[in-house]
Amino acid sequence: MNMSDARSATVEAVRAILEQTLSLGGRAAQLADGSRLLGAIPELDSMAVVNVLTAIEDRFGVTVEDDELDAQTFATFGALVAFVDSKIQA
Repeated sequence: MNMSDARSATVEAVRAILEQTLSLGGRAAQLADGSRLLGAIPELDSMAVVNVLTAIEDRFGVTVEDDELDAQTFATFGALVAFVDSKIQA
């Protein structure tokens, strides 16, 4: 699998996690790299962030430490996908 295929798979998996975890009713399909998350998606509150991170850990078999996260991680869809990519490749 080349890098663009791997990123596409990550994009779709993160989109599915957000859709399922936040019950977005199909709205996740419109998420693009520049789509804002925190503050733009009402369902994404502090508890939802924890649930999304747990789903990411389960789906990708990674561990996310508290000190790895900051507001930028959930600023945009692209930032979240890049974070997940960095965890997978670590």
